[in-house]
Amino acid sequence: MADVVNLNRFRKRREREAKAESAARNRVLHGRSAADREASSKERSRSESMLDRHRVDPASHDPTS
Repeated sequence: MADVVNLNRFRKRREREAKAESAARNRVLHGRSAADREASSKERSRSESMLDRHRVDPASHDPTS
């Protein structure tokens, strides 16, 4: 007579392995190092700062005069 097999155990193992594979694939595709994140953060703040420096205050700039 054959041994009794718990199919839930196999199903859950298969799902865990699929999630682990998906997570590994996403880490490769979307993973960024801390240096990359910091560099893009600095670049974003620098570009926002440059934009703010070139902004014209509507109260001081009256096009009708």
